Amino acid sequence: MIYLKTFKLSNSKIRNNNIYPFNVLKNKEPDVFLFDNITVLYGNNGSGKSTILNIIAHKLDLKGKERNNPKVVGTLDYFEGYASKCEYQLGEDENGRKITRIPENSRYIKSEEILYEIRKIQQDAVLQESIESNLARERGLQSAKEFLQTKEGEKQFARFEFSQDKYSNGETTMQILEDNIEPDRLYLLDEPEVSLSPQNQVKLAKEINKMARYLGIQFIIATHSPFMLGILNAKIYNLDTDDYKVQKWSELENVKYFYEFFKSRKNEFEK
Repeated sequence: MIYLKTFKLSNSKIRNNNIYPFNVLKNKEPDVFLFDNITVLYGNNGSGKSTILNIIAHKLDLKGKERNNPKVVGTLDYFEGYASKCEYQLGEDENGRKITRIPENSRYIKSEEILYEIRKIQQDAVLQESIESNLARERGLQSAKEFLQTKEGEKQFARFEFSQDKYSNGETTMQILEDNIEPDRLYLLDEPEVSLSPQNQVKLAKEINKMARYLGIQFIIATHSPFMLGILNAKIYNLDTDDYKVQKWSELENVKYFYEFFKSRKNEFEK
């Protein structure tokens, strides 16, 4: 399902184009973004991937939108001013009828949120380990074991085990996304592969393909992971080009770098 059909960045200019977000988008002449079920915004660091996602989130008033430049008395809020001048067009439903609004509970999920959740889980595990250790010291080993057999103790220990398991298995990002993604929604994902191994990045991309196909979810994703790019059934906008050109994943600089890197060491794998 395509909820957001098009998005046009503002062509407004200001005298000082070093002010955010104009500094990120200067010297760029993008056309209108035409979105598919899965659309990728690709680019190296500083290309504006996260900025554009946040502009879209602001324009659509999505949960998770982030205020990059808080208002300062006597100055213009340039980011929100810029976002307000962008334009968009919604898609159609299965019967060809115009969608009148973005589905409720659609949201923007940032890489910082995922990292924050990972830190919380790790801290939770450390806290629970400390609780167990303190109980053993204060009550004695036998008393601590008895406490952990009570409902409250079982609850605390289960939380500790859950935190340890999620963190140690490297599945935290996958779980966070699974916990927050619902059918028939629009999701903006900022580098969802953060903290994932290559194998799990491939797994995540396959899951996103399935969710887009079977659950009526539309994704707009910022990433430069070659593993994600190679698996996602997506339209890819290259933000490293002046006009945000649509390209195949195999044409992208970051992907070609990986290809050349391993190709030059081919003999080492074939020994």
